[in-house]
Amino acid sequence: MEKSSTPQGKLYRWLNERYHLDSVIHFASKKEVPIHRESVWYYFGGVTLFLFIIQVMTGILLLLYYRPGADTSFESVQFLITQVQFGWLIRSVHSWSANLMVLAAFIHMFSNFFTQSYRPPRELTWITGMGLFVLSLGFGFSGYLLPWNELAFFATKVGTDIVGVVPFIGEPLLIFLRGGEDVTGATLTRFFGFHVAVLPMITTLLIAIHVAFVQVQGMGEPVAHSKLAPEKKRAMPFFPNFVLRDVILWLFVLDIVAILAVFFPWELGKKADLFAPAPAGIAPEWYFMFMFQTLKFLPSHVLFIEGELLGVLGFGLAALGWTLVPFLDRPGQSGQPNRLFRFFGLLAVSFIIVMTIVGYTLK
Repeated sequence: MEKSSTPQGKLYRWLNERYHLDSVIHFASKKEVPIHRESVWYYFGGVTLFLFIIQVMTGILLLLYYRPGADTSFESVQFLITQVQFGWLIRSVHSWSANLMVLAAFIHMFSNFFTQSYRPPRELTWITGMGLFVLSLGFGFSGYLLPWNELAFFATKVGTDIVGVVPFIGEPLLIFLRGGEDVTGATLTRFFGFHVAVLPMITTLLIAIHVAFVQVQGMGEPVAHSKLAPEKKRAMPFFPNFVLRDVILWLFVLDIVAILAVFFPWELGKKADLFAPAPAGIAPEWYFMFMFQTLKFLPSHVLFIEGELLGVLGFGLAALGWTLVPFLDRPGQSGQPNRLFRFFGLLAVSFIIVMTIVGYTLK
């Protein structure tokens, strides 16, 4: 029996007549991925996407039981992890995959920076990637409050207080985030809306644009590899070779998430009390720790500027410069890349690691 006469063949032929699947498969089969000593970093973009998919799937399951509100959020999560079969596991998978997604996004961003994959014509690929990185931090910040526990409440209060020191727009932005002057149930429902509707919608759109850019322009190559003669370059087909390797890594990452969720289940803690004093050791999630600790080290005033304001402005300018690096890092007359940017990248990585360790050591 011919393949085209089987049910699968008939279905493929029916879809191909309407959506031209042959052209898509032809494009994928002709697309190649460069092979060099930095090729391993290519896979972290896919890992970040896979962890986002886990976030969406487990988030939908959590929504079946979660009820946003100052009087219902904590109780609904408590019911989920104590009464619903495997509810604790789904919540732990959601929480661990969120943290690993941010970690994978960090690695993906810095690997692209050090291989200078932002070089023309991939400026917009870098900028959309930076947008996705910021959105991943937004997911972490908004989702942290949703269980309405003690640590999340006070960490959110501290985090939004920092936003309030931004000149001119700080106060309106703080009220917009909180839904009022203070962190209340209105803040919780507002963060819930951000977390399950606004951020996923923007992220999905930006992922589609980012992936389209990568597919059309291909993977960025390190400068040294891009200057090799064509006959000295090696490459693998994107489909099925690279895709299969990506899937194998996804399965490995899924195993890691499952092991962490089972042996280190995410704790709920105590319910938030708006009138209780802040407990000792309040700190943000690990990916905000370096900023939090830096602001703690700054004096109350530096010359005539408040220390906290100076720190926020410094981080804002650093983030802006990092986003615009494709337009700032231009090769010199010799065609060689500017080594100063690599130095700044190493300085940024070292600063983040050291300040994170210091933050947890002094916690």
